[in-house]
Amino acid sequence: MKPFSIALRKLALLFAVILLPTGAMAEAPKIGIVIMHGKGGSPTRHVSNLASALEGKGYLVANLDMPWSGKREYDVDVAAAEAQIETALSELRGKGAQKVFVAGHSQGGAFALHFAGKHIVDGVICIAPGGDVSNKLFREKLGDTVERARQLVGEGKGNEKTELSDYEGSKGMSSVSTTPAIYLSWFDPDGAMNMRRAARAANPKLPILWMVAKRDYPGLRKVNIPMFDTLPKNPRTQRVEPDSDHLGAPAAALDDVLRWTSELAASGDR
Repeated sequence: MKPFSIALRKLALLFAVILLPTGAMAEAPKIGIVIMHGKGGSPTRHVSNLASALEGKGYLVANLDMPWSGKREYDVDVAAAEAQIETALSELRGKGAQKVFVAGHSQGGAFALHFAGKHIVDGVICIAPGGDVSNKLFREKLGDTVERARQLVGEGKGNEKTELSDYEGSKGMSSVSTTPAIYLSWFDPDGAMNMRRAARAANPKLPILWMVAKRDYPGLRKVNIPMFDTLPKNPRTQRVEPDSDHLGAPAAALDDVLRWTSELAASGDR
C-alpha cells in the first residue's frame, strides 16, 4: 500500500475517533446510591434535596423510608433494616448501577457506619452521624427503658407491642410503640447503634466519606471529629466539613458526594 494511502487511512481513523459520541470509548461507570434519613424523619424532608440533585446528575437513587422514621416507629429490627438496604442495592444494580454507595444523615449516618462493617459496597457516606446509644447521655435518658425492655423479653413478652422511650438531643424524650425485642436491637448500648464500636469494626477495605457539618450541634462535632481517627485506615477515606447546620448537612453535602463517588467509581478501587 502506498504511503499516501496509509496516511489517508490514519487520518480517517483519527476523525472517526474524534467524532465518536461522548463516552463511547470509556464511559464512566453508572453510580447507584442508597440514601437514609435521620431519626423521626422521612425521604421527603432533609435528605430530599440531596436525592433529587443526585438524580439530576444521572445517579440511580434509592431514597428509603427507614424503620426509625416518624411513620414507622421501629417496626422492624436491625437485621430487617439491613435487608431493606440490600434489597435496594440489588434493585439499583438491576437498573444498571456498576458502583453502589450507602449514605445516611444523622441516625442514618450512624446506621451507614454499622452497615460498613457487615456488607460489601463501594463506599459509605456518613453525613453528620448521630444517635450513638452508647454515649453517656443516651444511657442516662434511656437506661431505665432499656432495662424495662430486657425485663419484658425475659418474661416472654418480647414480641408484644408496648410504649417505650426514645431520645434525640435537639427534641428530648419521645414515645415509640414497638416490641421490646425490636427495641433492644436498636437501643442496646452494646448493639448495632454503638457508633464507637461500629467505627472500629468497619471494613478497612471500604472507603468512608465522613462529613462533620461546620455548624452542627457542638456535642456532635465534639464526638465526630475525633471519631474519624478511629476508623480503619484507608487511603480513600476522607473527612470533610460541609458549610451547614445539622439539618442542612445533606443538601450541603452534594458537591463532596459527587466528587468522592465519581473519583472512586473512576478509579476502579474499593
